[in-house]
Amino acid sequence: MGKYDHLFVENMLECGDDLVNEGAAAGGERPANIGFPWGLMRGIDVSASTVHMAYSWINPTSEKVHWVNDHEHTYDEVLMWMGNNPDDPHDLGAELYLDIEDERHVVTTTGAVFIPAGLRHCPLGFNSVTRPFSFIALSLSPAYSSDENVPRHD
Repeated sequence: MGKYDHLFVENMLECGDDLVNEGAAAGGERPANIGFPWGLMRGIDVSASTVHMAYSWINPTSEKVHWVNDHEHTYDEVLMWMGNNPDDPHDLGAELYLDIEDERHVVTTTGAVFIPAGLRHCPLGFNSVTRPFSFIALSLSPAYSSDENVPRHD
C-alpha cells in the first residue's frame, strides 16, 4: 500500500443521494436521458477532499427535459458540460439551458460556468440532445448541499 493511496478514487460510487436537486423537476425521478451520477471526488470517499465532484452522462433525446430546479449554495460551484466529438471538442451535440438569477442562457458548445456562493441558479435542462455528453458538477465543498428545492416553470 502506497503512502498516498488514500487520496485516490478508483471505484466511483453512484452518488444520486448526494444530489438533492437532481431529478426534482421530474417529481423526484431522474429523467430517462440522464445517466446515474458518479462520485469522482467527495469528502465521504477521500476525507482530505475539500470538493465534491460528480458526473453523469446525458443521453440523446428529442424531447425538452427539465432536470434541476432553481436553488443556491453556500459555496462556489462550477458546472461543466463536455461533448464527445474528438474531431471538434467544442461541439456539445446538445442544446442546454441554464438560468442564473432568472436570466436564461442557452449553450451549444463544450464549456463551463462558475456559480458564486449565494447566486440563485437553474432551472437546468435540455432543449435537445443529439449525442451523449458528460456533465460534471464541482462543488467547492466536501459535500453537496443547497437551499430548499423550489419548483419553477419554464
